[in-house]
Amino acid sequence: MRYFLTALTVTFGIAAHVAFSPAKAACVCSCVNGNNIPICESSLDIEPICPAKICPLVPPSIRPIETPSIPPIGTTYCQNEQVYNQYTKRYEWQRICR
Repeated sequence: MRYFLTALTVTFGIAAHVAFSPAKAACVCSCVNGNNIPICESSLDIEPICPAKICPLVPPSIRPIETPSIPPIGTTYCQNEQVYNQYTKRYEWQRICR
């Protein structure tokens, strides 16, 4: 009986952890240089169709100096682009690879 209760507790503990763990999206639609486009964590992820969305205006800013580097597998080039951060309500420079 003791083993049964232990197994039951572990099972419900794992199920509760899986059910209430935060989801992590591999691709999201985000405003980049004023356009709503998909940004994926991996080049193997399937890009979603991003709906037409009015993005905030991109403030004038000087592009950071590009450092020479080899793009990740599955991409052809990388460059710094302004990506809108919904939490800070500002555009931030991020390296985007396509």
